[in-house]
Amino acid sequence: MFSPRAAPSSGRRQSSRVTGRKSLASTPTGLGLLFSPRRTPLATRSTPTRVQSHTTTESVNFDVQTFGSSLPVKVMEALTMADGDDQISVKVDESGWAWMVCGESLIIWKICQTAVAKLSVCKELQLPSSEYAYTADLIAITSPGPLETATVQSISVMAVASEGTARFWASLAHEGNYTETDVDMGELCNFVVAVRGGSFILSSFKSQLLRVSVDSSGKLQYRALQQGQGMLSGIGRRVSSLFGILSPPANDALHSVLWVGETCCLYTLTSSSLSKWEVYESSEHQLLSWDASRALTESIADAIWGSESNYEEMKEGVNVAYLDMKLSQVGLVVLAAAWHSSDTPCLAYFCLVTLQDCGASISDQFTVEVTKYNPAFQSEETLHATRLVVPRASGSAAFLYNEELVFACSTGTGRGGLPEEKIPFNAPGDHVHGGGCCANLPVFFSKNSGLVAVVARESASILPETMEDSLCSSLAAAPEVSAMETPTRVEPVAQEDKTKLLKAAFLQFCRNDLVGAQTVTDELFPADDQREGEEGAELDDLVTRINLDLVDDYPASDPRWAESVPDESAGFPLTSLIILHQLEDKMKAHGCFMDFLLQVGLLDRLGQVTVRSAPMATRLLLCEHAEKLQAAMVLKNHHAKHAELLNRAIMAALQRNNAAVPPSLTPADVFFREVSQISSVFECLLEEEERSLKENPVDSVQWAEVVLTVNTIIKDMLQAASQYRETKASMYRASENAAAEPEYIPWTASGSVRSVITRQHELILRSVYPHADSELRGALCEQLVALLDIYLGGYVAQLTSLQQRRPSGAQQDRYNGLEMEYSQRRSELLAPLLELAQYQWVAALAEKYCDFDILVQMCEQTDNQSRLQHYMTKFSDQNFADFVFRWYMEKGKRGKLLSQPVAQHQQLGSFLQAHQHLSWLHHIHIHDYQSAHQTLYSQANMETRYFVKKKTLLALSKLTALASNMPEDALNKQVDDIVEQERFLLHQETLPKQLLEEKQQNPDTMPLLSAHNLINLYICDDNRRANEYDFKKALDLLEYINEEDAVDIELLKCEIFGKALKKDDWSSADGNDDPLEAAKDSIFVKILLKLIQEGVPLQMYLPDVKDLLELEELASLKSKPYFEFVLRANYEHYLQAQI
Repeated sequence: MFSPRAAPSSGRRQSSRVTGRKSLASTPTGLGLLFSPRRTPLATRSTPTRVQSHTTTESVNFDVQTFGSSLPVKVMEALTMADGDDQISVKVDESGWAWMVCGESLIIWKICQTAVAKLSVCKELQLPSSEYAYTADLIAITSPGPLETATVQSISVMAVASEGTARFWASLAHEGNYTETDVDMGELCNFVVAVRGGSFILSSFKSQLLRVSVDSSGKLQYRALQQGQGMLSGIGRRVSSLFGILSPPANDALHSVLWVGETCCLYTLTSSSLSKWEVYESSEHQLLSWDASRALTESIADAIWGSESNYEEMKEGVNVAYLDMKLSQVGLVVLAAAWHSSDTPCLAYFCLVTLQDCGASISDQFTVEVTKYNPAFQSEETLHATRLVVPRASGSAAFLYNEELVFACSTGTGRGGLPEEKIPFNAPGDHVHGGGCCANLPVFFSKNSGLVAVVARESASILPETMEDSLCSSLAAAPEVSAMETPTRVEPVAQEDKTKLLKAAFLQFCRNDLVGAQTVTDELFPADDQREGEEGAELDDLVTRINLDLVDDYPASDPRWAESVPDESAGFPLTSLIILHQLEDKMKAHGCFMDFLLQVGLLDRLGQVTVRSAPMATRLLLCEHAEKLQAAMVLKNHHAKHAELLNRAIMAALQRNNAAVPPSLTPADVFFREVSQISSVFECLLEEEERSLKENPVDSVQWAEVVLTVNTIIKDMLQAASQYRETKASMYRASENAAAEPEYIPWTASGSVRSVITRQHELILRSVYPHADSELRGALCEQLVALLDIYLGGYVAQLTSLQQRRPSGAQQDRYNGLEMEYSQRRSELLAPLLELAQYQWVAALAEKYCDFDILVQMCEQTDNQSRLQHYMTKFSDQNFADFVFRWYMEKGKRGKLLSQPVAQHQQLGSFLQAHQHLSWLHHIHIHDYQSAHQTLYSQANMETRYFVKKKTLLALSKLTALASNMPEDALNKQVDDIVEQERFLLHQETLPKQLLEEKQQNPDTMPLLSAHNLINLYICDDNRRANEYDFKKALDLLEYINEEDAVDIELLKCEIFGKALKKDDWSSADGNDDPLEAAKDSIFVKILLKLIQEGVPLQMYLPDVKDLLELEELASLKSKPYFEFVLRANYEHYLQAQI
């Protein structure tokens, strides 16, 4: 970015004036009317004569015609009587009113647009005395209704002297009745504009703005418009900049004030910024203060000097001055001038920048048009003498003017435009004293001719001059256009004739015969034709062919080409002998062709054609042709600097295309003629590069230079094409109701171009980078990143085109496949740079193309957590933080995942909701113990696989519950439940070690067992050391068996007791008379004693003796009568003992 040179103080007075009145001509304002006219002596001056044409100029494309009726007598007398020191300044208003300041006299008149003035209104007013010369910008008129129809009685006038003396006439009809006050601006006043509510805005050179209104008593009241007032009032510069409100720099000078009545908005243009206010009946609100210098200066410099090989070095010395501002059909048009003091000669390049006002902001998309008006630079204050006129209804036409000339040009926002031409007003005694728009025409006040309008001649062609005659000759064999005037076509027109007829219509359009062009195209392609599909395809074919003929045209008038031009060439033979000029003329003609298609209604009817074996929208193919023209112009500029390398590459490209080079021509002549094949030079450049690397030693200068040169050429060509595509996107945009278009693959993203960039990527990193020093490595990486930017940008364009089609089914599959390919290629191209620790360049591309994986890897490699946090904020709308969290999860870096700063806690908590096995750790980290308990408790209840994990989760859940601030009742309930689950787990934890070894179970890895499984383990035969405790645990586990387990608890209880009875050797009790004594040491009796000890009612709890005896397990004991006797006796004894 560049900052325009600071302007000198606007309040400085000039002491070199001989007379008493002081001039403001040297102040840095946009006042184009502050001249010191070269006046002839009074005796030799004559009264201005109204003429029908401006005879003092030899204009080619424009007529300078008298506008309106004769000047009022008062105006002509004032001009006659003015002395040499009186500065004359005129403004023409869109409403049809005009006023002239001559000395301290103000004359206001209504322009009568008839040949003879009838009752023309003209009033002369006396201005307040002032040391400084008045200008028409210090005068404003208003009325309650539209000025166009206002009566002289209803018009009010405000005039302000530079020092601030304000004089207000409530009615123009009463010249002698006015009110006057001194307005304290602290600065010299430079603009007065009428706004809403009958009030006026006064401005100073230093951007001080005052609003002046008339109170009920007829007195003038004024107050300041505060910068950024309203809801942002009082906030600092840094904060207010976030809302688009910037405080002006101390040296800022105001150059233009624009009032737009339709939207009630006021715009101001200073040396560095553009501001906007909404103006209400009695208040106003500043919407924005846009840093124009920062946003525009580099783009302007790039548009003028961007093709220079040393642009990066020289751009720091570029100066830009902002001169004037007007409103066009498509946006705000800013007039700027740029110069570079080291240029020889030093020229001032005048540019028109078209901005899009988005309400509370200015769009980042704007158009910079560099005009052909580039006079020698004298001083910055001289530049401010040039002003701008933009007729609102004239499309892209614009007019620059100063006291010596009017320059017709285009804003560059339309397709085509008026031819650029300088119209001098340099006859003896003549000057331009002001201008404006009236009746949608640019109107200027000439000293000799009065009010004149600059009108394009009907026969003037907007085609470049070099192409006009050649186009006519190429159509010599075409059918007469008049033959198309018949209302219907009896016979189809031959394809070749249609091509020539469409070219003839194009020529008519270029000569401003839109009606004739429309007639021909309507006959060729009727809108209601029944064969719409066939006719549509034919239209696409014809338009594509004509545009291709245009960009691949033969320069037939070059005598060296005389034998090489095909007979009856269907192209547009060029007459320029210089290749670069031929390319520029082709680009201008392409713009005219696009405008022709739009104006005759063919552009929106274009469909698609097949390009590189795939369908493409025809409009985008036309854009591709223009992009290749841009690339060809860049290549031609490099050709002059690297002739040897490029000549070899061009020769190889021609041989590959089987293109012969006639003896009278050079390979460059032949190659640059066929612009559509310009990309064929890329592979040839790579071949030359590889050859040079093999032939030259590594330590030679040539070894590295060829790589840098090839990189620069390819990069500049592709960037020029991409820049054209972006800046001219509106020219090729489909209409809103257009059908869905096919996938768009720019030629800069074609397979061949991608292959070239991939090869260059591999060659640089594998063959050149390892042998390069640090300086060369930096240069190589910078160039490589620019190439990769183009490569990845092509994928983005493809994906965007597919996304706009609202893909479904197969189209969605295509989108997903392409997105996967894009992600893979992006990673493959950036990863090597990351490995080489080129973090600056990796970050630039990864940020732009959202390669989050590369960004995270880079931050991890550099251990730069602050940068990672910056990315989390920057890409928050794309869930970058979630990507980082997942990355940590996948890489097993859970410590880093859980140690995020406070700013990420909320998002980390949301992410961990799907990863509850970690979320409780995050809750503990942020001291949210209740949430940690709930997570752990939920995890424990869901754990059905691992015993140790469930036990641990329950223990942690209990701890976090105890640490939380949970209500006591809820806490007790939760803890009791956890304790109960732990009691159940204790049965598994206390399984005999011998049993686990038998079952080959590891206590740390064994699965979580159900109550039924635990019972079976405790009572199984493998538990050879089972005692009363084991069987008692088995009985206790019965309460944990749920109904859904489908287990007969009573039968299982019988089985447990049966297993216990079988554990003892009952044969030793034979012959013993005391059954109680015989069974006292049995496991069965010990179980009964434990049950009695715990207060279990045996009558209800024990199974029936009969049921026990019927168990298969006890079949061997049942055969022994004494066993049954002992069992029944013990049953009876212990049941009676509990009663």
